[in-house]
Amino acid sequence: MKLNKFGLLPRIALAIIVGILTGMVAPGWLAQLCATFNAIYSQFLGFMIPLIIVGFVVPAIGDIGSKAGRMLVLTVLIAYGFTIASGLLSYFTCSIFFPGMLHGQIALTAQESAIEKIAPWFTVEMPPLMGVTSSLVLAFLLGLGIAFSRAETIGRGFSEFRDIVSKTINTAIIPLLPIYIFGIFLIMTVEGEVAVVLRSFIKVIGIIFVLHVVVLLLQYLVAAPFARRNPLSMLRTMLPAYFTALGTQSSAATIPVTLRQAISMGVREDVAGFVIPLCATIHLSGSTLKIVACALAILIMHGEPHSLPLFLHFIMMLGITMVAAPGIPGGAIMASLGLLQSILGFDSDSVALMIALYIAMDSFGTACNVTGDGAIAAIINRIS
Repeated sequence: MKLNKFGLLPRIALAIIVGILTGMVAPGWLAQLCATFNAIYSQFLGFMIPLIIVGFVVPAIGDIGSKAGRMLVLTVLIAYGFTIASGLLSYFTCSIFFPGMLHGQIALTAQESAIEKIAPWFTVEMPPLMGVTSSLVLAFLLGLGIAFSRAETIGRGFSEFRDIVSKTINTAIIPLLPIYIFGIFLIMTVEGEVAVVLRSFIKVIGIIFVLHVVVLLLQYLVAAPFARRNPLSMLRTMLPAYFTALGTQSSAATIPVTLRQAISMGVREDVAGFVIPLCATIHLSGSTLKIVACALAILIMHGEPHSLPLFLHFIMMLGITMVAAPGIPGGAIMASLGLLQSILGFDSDSVALMIALYIAMDSFGTACNVTGDGAIAAIINRIS
C-alpha cells in the first residue's frame, strides 16, 4: 500500500536519479545485470503489445458501436478530429524548433556508434503472437462484429480479457517499469550518454507544456461560436477539471468533475452525461501531442528520418490505437508502443526513453484531454 501511495512519476524520477548516480561508480557486472533484465523485460513488453491492442480496442469498439446514433457519430468524429489536429500541430511546431534546439545532441548518433555497447549475459526470446497491424485489423473486425451482431457472450469474454490484460499491466509491467528505467539510465551513464539525453529532456518538456496551452486555447476558440460564449470564460469554468486531472492522472477518475463543470459552462445535462464519459476514452489530444513530440525529438537526436507522410501515418493510427487506453498512469504510451516500433522503427532503448519522457508529463496530457472534453461537449450541445 505504501508503494501504491508513492506514485509512478516519483518512482520514475527516483529511478532516473539513482540510475545516474549508480552508473557513475557501477562495476561492469552490475551494468551487464541491468542489461540482462532490460533485455528480458523488453521481450515481455513486445509480447504484450498485440494483447494490449486486442484487449482494449475490441471491447471499446464493441461498446461504442452498440450506442449507434447521430450524437455518437458526431462526438467520435469531432474527438478524432481534435486528436489528429493536435498531433499535426505538435509535429509541425516541433519540426521547426527541435532541429535547432537539439542541434548539439544530433552528434549522439556518432557518439553511440563509437561506444562499445554493454551486452546482456543472456535473453529470453518471447515473439509476439501477431504483428501490430494484424492485431489492429483483428481488433477492428472483432469489435465491429460484436457491435453489429450484438454478440453479448463474446463481448463479455473480451471485457474479461481486457481485465486480464489490465491486471497484467498493473501488477507486472508498471511495477517493474522503474527498474527498467533505472537500468537504462545506469547503462547510459556508464556509456557516457546521459548528459546529452537529460539536456534534451528539459528542452522537450518545455516545448510540450507550451503546446498544451496552445491546443486548449485553439479548441475553445473553435467551440466558442457554437456556445456563443467567451472562450477564455469557458476555459476558466473548466479549470477545476484540469487541476483534478493533474492529481488523478486519469480521465476516467476525473469524469464527475468534468461533467459538473461542463454543465456549469451551459451544456445540457443529458448531452454532458453522454459526451463527457465517451470522450474520456476517445479524446486524447494531450496524449497524442506528447507522444508525437517525444517521438520526433528522439528521431531527431538519432538522425533518423521524420518526414510528414511518416508521421501522418503514425498520428492517424495513434488516434485509433489509444481508444480506451487503460485507466492507469501511462496507459496511452503503453497502447502506442507497437506503433512506435512498427511505424517509426524504435528499438528497446528508444522505447524506454519514450516511456520516461511521457510519464514525466503524464498528468499534463491527461489534464489537456479532459479539459478539451468540455469544448467537444459545447459543440455537440449546439449541434444536437
